[in-house]
Amino acid sequence: METIEKKSAVETYIQQRKSGQDLEPICAYVYDLERLKQHAESIKKSLPSFCRFYYAVKANPAEELLNTLDPIVDGFEVASIGEIGKVSNVSDKPMLFGGPGKKDSEIEKALDHNVDYLNVESFHELNRMNYIAEQNELILPVLLRVNLSENVSESNIRMSGVPSQFGVDERDLPELIEKAMELEHIDVKGFHFHAMSNNLDAQAHVRFVEMCIEKSLAWRDEYELNTPIIDIGGGVGINYWNPDEPFDWDMLANGLAACETTYKDENLTLFLEIGRYLTAECGSYVAEVLDVKTNHSEHFAIIRGGSHHLRFPAAWKISQPFRIHPIEEWDYPFERPEILHAAVTVAGELCTPNDVLVRKEFMKQLRAGDVLIFEYAGAYGWTISHHDFLSHPHPEHVYI
Repeated sequence: METIEKKSAVETYIQQRKSGQDLEPICAYVYDLERLKQHAESIKKSLPSFCRFYYAVKANPAEELLNTLDPIVDGFEVASIGEIGKVSNVSDKPMLFGGPGKKDSEIEKALDHNVDYLNVESFHELNRMNYIAEQNELILPVLLRVNLSENVSESNIRMSGVPSQFGVDERDLPELIEKAMELEHIDVKGFHFHAMSNNLDAQAHVRFVEMCIEKSLAWRDEYELNTPIIDIGGGVGINYWNPDEPFDWDMLANGLAACETTYKDENLTLFLEIGRYLTAECGSYVAEVLDVKTNHSEHFAIIRGGSHHLRFPAAWKISQPFRIHPIEEWDYPFERPEILHAAVTVAGELCTPNDVLVRKEFMKQLRAGDVLIFEYAGAYGWTISHHDFLSHPHPEHVYI
């Protein structure tokens, strides 16, 4: 879907780039750090006092973004020793360590860094954590990750309520709790429920939070636990299909406030791990159109770049939201190819038909030499992509 054009840091970058001496086609990630700062501050301000706002580093671990978010967020959610290192380089705020495949060495190193809690993903991992904590003569605070028995949303990706590699089946949780209570070097401080990715239904998200609280309180009371922490994970989505109808954050924030009122006597702390929803909007992937052509009555544009830089739309088989930045200059002495009033598929420079970023979206005019600005590329963009396929040059990374 083509988005409405608006003046931004991206246009400024394109104008500066085109007025310079570099004649190579434009290809860059451009990040608006002030926009990120304002968005993060707005989220933080909207949350009730019993919430803690963690940034899910996997969405985008760039140092510049971490530095921007550090003064605002309450901490960082990490899923590897590499992410722990990146956060430690810029912040001394607390970390949560999740992920289904923690190595012994990662658990040991987490003990040396500012990691407050580790998620327990299995019985075996619980035993390993206890063993490592015993070797280090300490008590390890953990959150038990639950794979709920019921589906909680219709989001694009679900990690709970379905068979998955994440967490412990809710039906097995009583046994896990009893096992944890027997271990001398484990201190269960709460439960972790990250269950979905890119959920767009705020009302369903509120119901999910309410269910997490009710289940946590039931387990706390049944087993006489001191478990004040409820980590609801993230999963708040970006509407790539229709950006004009975004996730209703106000509905979620109001629902959280209502939960705080309802459970005000329970001494609860709610952790949120926000990634995609926090950083997606601040980043744009900018790529110059190298060619336009028609094959078998369908129209195609080829860009400098592609899914090796921005893998997300190819992986999900969607159109990345975009806008066209027209470039009027044309340096060649021959006709400029263009497509008028037609549906266009935007493909990258790779030698595979899967290298597609936009699928048959209507465009009034697109010419070789114009620049496409792909929006919502600040999360799950560069770092999830296969950078070196075909050995094309990497894009610039510009932070404004």
